[in-house]
Amino acid sequence: MLVQTPKFIQALFPSIIWRKKTKNKEVWLTFDDGPTPEVTPWILTTLKQENIKATFFLVGRQIEQYPKLVGEIINEGHSIANHSYSHKNGWLCSKEKYISDVEKCQELMPENSLFRPPYGKITKAQISVLKVKYKIILWDVLGWDFLQNTTPEKILKDILSNTKAGSIIVLHNNQKSFNNLQSILEKTIKSLKEKGFSFSVTW
Repeated sequence: MLVQTPKFIQALFPSIIWRKKTKNKEVWLTFDDGPTPEVTPWILTTLKQENIKATFFLVGRQIEQYPKLVGEIINEGHSIANHSYSHKNGWLCSKEKYISDVEKCQELMPENSLFRPPYGKITKAQISVLKVKYKIILWDVLGWDFLQNTTPEKILKDILSNTKAGSIIVLHNNQKSFNNLQSILEKTIKSLKEKGFSFSVTW
């Protein structure tokens, strides 16, 4: 179970942004899969309490279902980005269907320029089309907060031990991850601040 994406995998896909180049001690905190009515308001409250901003990679069908939550994310000063319309696995989907699904989500956020593949799974053919229009964002630190057979303590330890300047950290804005997220989000933010990190949403 890899927390940090190996460098050789990053090198195989140079069109993808795995980490941000930065001269500052800053990180990019991201949340996938929302908006989710049980989870998103809690995340927003925690981020506000800690006075930091994050990037929310949102699923189109969820946006349509919960537009007020999207408005709240934006009003709080966070960034929103494309996580496809129906959360398709790119490895199991034709290029045409995959691109169409991404574009359907994009119609709901036309000013956006960021895309993250669901599950982190995308083919080179899909990349070749999408990289023309989007910055394709993956991560170098995966929290595994959606796993049921892990512990909050392990998630927290793994994130803190693998995060460095420029890291893109991914957590999840869904019901499956909520128990773990409730236990670790505030501690993660506070601990990273104590290590001297700031949080950016400038891509």
